[in-house]
Amino acid sequence: MRLFIAEKPSLGRAIAAALPKPHKNEQGYIRCANGDVVTWCIGHLLEQVEPDAYDPRYKKWNMADLPILPQQWQLRPRAAAKKQLSVIKQLLKQKPDLINAGDPDREGQLLVDEVIDYLKATKAQKQATQRLLVNDLNLPAVKRALTHMRSNQEFIPLSVSALARSRADWLYGMNMSRAYTLLGQQAGYQGVLSVGRVQTPVLGLVVRRDEEIENFVPRDYFTLHALIPYQQGNDAFDIRAKWKPSEAIKPWQDEEGRVLNRKLVENVARRIQGQPAIVKDSEQKQTKQSPPLPYSLSALQIDAARRFQMSAQDVLNVCQSLYEKHKLITYPRSDSRYLPKEHFAQAKSVTEAIANNEAHLQKAVAEADLSLKSKAWNDAKVDAHHAIIPTPKKMAANGLSGQEMKIYQLIARQYLMQFYPAAVYAESKLEFDIAGGCFIAKARVLVSLGWKTLSNSKTTNNSKTLNNKATVVDEDDLDPVPALAIGESLLCREGQIKDHKTEPPRHFTESTLLQAMTGIARFVADKNLKKILRETDGLGTEATRAGILDTLFKRQLLLRDGRFIKGSEAGRGLIHALPEESTYPDMTAHWEHQLQAMAEKKQSYSPFMSTLEQQISGLIEQVQSGGVPEALRHLPKVDGNKKWKRKKVRKK
Repeated sequence: MRLFIAEKPSLGRAIAAALPKPHKNEQGYIRCANGDVVTWCIGHLLEQVEPDAYDPRYKKWNMADLPILPQQWQLRPRAAAKKQLSVIKQLLKQKPDLINAGDPDREGQLLVDEVIDYLKATKAQKQATQRLLVNDLNLPAVKRALTHMRSNQEFIPLSVSALARSRADWLYGMNMSRAYTLLGQQAGYQGVLSVGRVQTPVLGLVVRRDEEIENFVPRDYFTLHALIPYQQGNDAFDIRAKWKPSEAIKPWQDEEGRVLNRKLVENVARRIQGQPAIVKDSEQKQTKQSPPLPYSLSALQIDAARRFQMSAQDVLNVCQSLYEKHKLITYPRSDSRYLPKEHFAQAKSVTEAIANNEAHLQKAVAEADLSLKSKAWNDAKVDAHHAIIPTPKKMAANGLSGQEMKIYQLIARQYLMQFYPAAVYAESKLEFDIAGGCFIAKARVLVSLGWKTLSNSKTTNNSKTLNNKATVVDEDDLDPVPALAIGESLLCREGQIKDHKTEPPRHFTESTLLQAMTGIARFVADKNLKKILRETDGLGTEATRAGILDTLFKRQLLLRDGRFIKGSEAGRGLIHALPEESTYPDMTAHWEHQLQAMAEKKQSYSPFMSTLEQQISGLIEQVQSGGVPEALRHLPKVDGNKKWKRKKVRKK
């Protein structure tokens, strides 16, 4: 007999539906006609034990007991999962052939592997275990997956990587959170000051942004445009060419290249007045913009936050419902934005389902060209899971809630864009030499909408249409730029100076904070770390980012102020009290680099963990010898003593 161990009941039922009938539904599993049995976990059946399981004295938080470094790691059944774990244990006694049917990601791999290990499957069973990768719960997709199973041994490095991450997060979070919560208590603060490898750099991002805004001092800066009269047929207009300061002007510019000295700009304006404007470069071309790729979870969360002000957790919850309950989208916790080429053959059935499920997209489906193949279909960029797209399932009318329909619309529209042509722009550029200075005029006009006919972006909605077809997409590029020959000479009538003031950055919103987490590399100076963070897609994973933000809000380290996200007094105090290395993403980059190397069999588990234990011991030693940091002495008092209990529960 084969025993399929799915990550959760909905996946288990979908697998059973693809196996021979009749089925016999038992308590916690399904027996199929051919003898196969499908059972399931309920998220993580096992969790890391609390520190007092290693030593009873750890039940009381005491600075002298830190760091806590388990010598022999222990797992325990989650209270709500003991019954299901017992079911799987009894099934394993029948010595079945095992199939890991965890979700197709690092955490899903570990979730089932750790159950197989905990229940003491034989070495032979482990060696023979197969891996089933299901991205879509609809029957045809599950049947296809059943014909493409692989050896589970191929994925063991993913398990090792996930295990190292889990234990490392426990070590770092448990020790540092206890240490700084105890410091806070010494200062009179009774709340939890939790510290985490990912959550703390995210908190640091927000706190530093808040303080940058508060400490911002506006500065005056100035721009200069040369106004060059031009006659084109019956139309007379000014070509507006913007001054490009030379290297000699750098001492009077800020880091953004803005000129801060008005007298200098006035001097240049006087010099160019009435002078020849000689064309040094002339460029007219058409450029194409391909449709955006289908969504990963983070890309979807960012868009939904921007359009609908939905939180990352709300988007994830809605996606899980669309995936598990309605079976209208593929696996949602994906970090990929690409699709396997074999999916291209399903385009007709998927688009027909979209037209059935969402009346507002029927026209978009009708106008889609299913012979077009965007760059989204790329087998080389797809492994365990692919981008989030609609499934071929058709639903009855009014089958979704308001939020479910909003998210389904986004996913469906993004998929349909793959069957629309590129947007086409007409770009013009003129470079003038005026009295030895460089002045540039540019225009960019959208002449063919292509996939942008489906876009609800502000860029398209606020653009200006010319001749009912061409669309100007940038306010800076509204002025006409004619095609001139190199060497042609016009006359600069005058220089136009505009006064500006620098503006502070904006507070983070849910959307911009998620963007910062996925694009965290830009906040790091070290070039090597930038590369690592770009390759690992930032802080946290697709599956954890929503939970990280949720934790920071629940612990009142982050606060919502309307649509803005700000650091609380406790959050600020914690960031200023911690060592700088804990508040920046650099440490996470080092970790992720090593965890990815483990997943690729390029690094082993032990050196990573031993180095981490040394690092944590050093950090705790600093806390123990340093006393209460000044930053914690002025925190507000919080009623009640909330104990921090780390839970390893994977919400689905």
